Amino acid sequence: MKKILSQIIFWLLGWKPIGTFNYPKKCVIIAAPHTSNWDFLIGRCYGYITKLNVHYLIKSSFFIPVLGALIRKNGGIPVYRDSANNMVSRIVKRFNNSDSFRLGISPEGTRSRVEKWKTGFYHIAYKANVPILLLAMDFKTKRAGVIDSLIPSGNIEQDMIFIQNKFHDKTGKIPENYNPKIL
Repeated sequence: MKKILSQIIFWLLGWKPIGTFNYPKKCVIIAAPHTSNWDFLIGRCYGYITKLNVHYLIKSSFFIPVLGALIRKNGGIPVYRDSANNMVSRIVKRFNNSDSFRLGISPEGTRSRVEKWKTGFYHIAYKANVPILLLAMDFKTKRAGVIDSLIPSGNIEQDMIFIQNKFHDKTGKIPENYNPKIL
């Protein structure tokens, strides 16, 4: 039912899923650009259409009764920003203790324009020894999908330049909120 509803939403909005639909059992998926609340809808519809089940990080303030249960059931993992929570180590531990775990992250960390991306996704993937899938949501072409992948080498600067080059021409819903220079 979720797949059919998502296909209808994509059709109504003019979106098309692209790229590979053969996903590793364990991976970090970064989605960009992230410039509006519409990104979550597009990303979840893409996931339902392509049968890509992911967990995702979301502010703990969303985990209120009823809504929090729905978010957890849908793959949400709360992030408590008001305390040191060692999130990278916690997520790496989940990867290491699971046969299958896919984590979706928006590395910009917010819908507002940022000067550089957060690098937690990179450290998680490197320490868990899993690939990073690059998922673009391009509002100009109305295409969403995995455009490439990367096995983190440990040379974060070199790997981030690779990622930056893959996302440089993508357009967010609110273009002025996206900075394609991620370093």
